[in-house]
Amino acid sequence: MTHPDEPTLTGKVAVITGGSRGIGFATALQLANDGADCLLAAQNEARLKDAAASIADQTGRRVEYHAADLRTLEGCQSLLEAAEVAFPITDILINCAGAARGGPFLELSEELWYDGFALKFYSAVRLSRLFWPRLVESHGAVVNIVGSRARTPAADEMIGGAVNAALANFTKALAGQGLRDDVNVNIIHPGMTRTERLQEIFEYRARTHGTTPEEFERQQIEASGIRRVGQPEDVARLIAYLCSPAARQIHGTAIAIDGGATEGLY
Repeated sequence: MTHPDEPTLTGKVAVITGGSRGIGFATALQLANDGADCLLAAQNEARLKDAAASIADQTGRRVEYHAADLRTLEGCQSLLEAAEVAFPITDILINCAGAARGGPFLELSEELWYDGFALKFYSAVRLSRLFWPRLVESHGAVVNIVGSRARTPAADEMIGGAVNAALANFTKALAGQGLRDDVNVNIIHPGMTRTERLQEIFEYRARTHGTTPEEFERQQIEASGIRRVGQPEDVARLIAYLCSPAARQIHGTAIAIDGGATEGLY
């Protein structure tokens, strides 16, 4: 029996893509705080090394890292191999890597469409397939970080919306497989969340609208009717809960964490 004061994920091993910054880093830090050992994956090795060291220092947990281009099958396979070398099991897979380019429809090249799907959609599909036998063995959990554009398309964010919608559909289907194999699978749809990526978007949009990033952010908050921009830690805490034994009955669910910006029922 688990002691009430014991971290909820003690003895678990988590693989987190996009783990060097933003939501991925905050998630790895939260999971480690909750007792899990972690394997972080992203493409930038220097940033990964710093992230892993920071989390290990703050939590005292074992934190490994693996640099790979998850746009490719070879990169995804190398992450599985790294996990097999580092840890005997995998209990948790967090697919958080990927960010699609926005902009006017006619300015979005063929290459940008392919790249948007390659990193976010295909890496999640491939990694779910590759890690599935380990997750079945551990009766583990998968959480796919998708995004609010899966539900609310926008003309200037067509690639991200299409990728998110496809990933949400795939994840819901994967939850059906999870019922057969006793692997929990859920979706999180973050809204505006204060990451480096969001700051880059604010700066780009501010330039195109002839204003400052701060003013553009204020306008977006007002237009969305929310109280504030979300923090990566808001999302990380929800992810950690979904991976805990207490949330085992939450399965095949898509949860928005957007401060109330999504107005529809779905």
